[in-house]
Amino acid sequence: MTVKSVMTHNPFTVGPQSPITDAQALMKREKIHRLPVLDTAKRLIGIVSEKDLLYASPSPATTLNVYEMHSLLAKLKVESVMTRKLITVTSDTLVEDAARALVDNNIGGLPVVDSGTLVGIVTESDLFRLLIDLFGTRTKGVRATLRVPERPGELADTTRVIAEAGGNVISIGTFSGNDVTNSVMILKVENIERDRLIAILEPLVVEVMDVREV
Repeated sequence: MTVKSVMTHNPFTVGPQSPITDAQALMKREKIHRLPVLDTAKRLIGIVSEKDLLYASPSPATTLNVYEMHSLLAKLKVESVMTRKLITVTSDTLVEDAARALVDNNIGGLPVVDSGTLVGIVTESDLFRLLIDLFGTRTKGVRATLRVPERPGELADTTRVIAEAGGNVISIGTFSGNDVTNSVMILKVENIERDRLIAILEPLVVEVMDVREV
């Protein structure tokens, strides 16, 4: 799956000369947390986040009154607080690569740029929504966490016995971590009872770590 499938298309933007009060108001109205910054030629030159605007605001200990604070903030422009060193992706970037870029760089959103043109933005919230769908959390079933041997055919054997018992796998995923001999498999199944699922999986796995109806 690529970023194009999960990104926000044609996101709200601001210009570098926009007052930061306008950026704050736009974020609040649209319930968003960051805005790409475009110059007059519609080229992406930065991104401004709620955190950037927070750092630009006067300290709560300030002696300025509300009018004075608003007047001060209105004079500050987006270009004075925006992030200029950008990390971007394209609409064809794999979602897992976008997720890694967010984590590795400790950021919450990535502008999506195709051929020099901003076409969207992908955020941690977009990827969390995808994770919810991938794990089938909106569908009732039985969720199992298993420690399984790291061997060819383990995934096929697991899904086969579930199908033979009349179950339907809604979602499945594995990860190895630091264990080179075993991996952890998380799956969600419908049309099968919890105890029945445990009974058919126990002979195949190293450990049934957790099984619950969700």
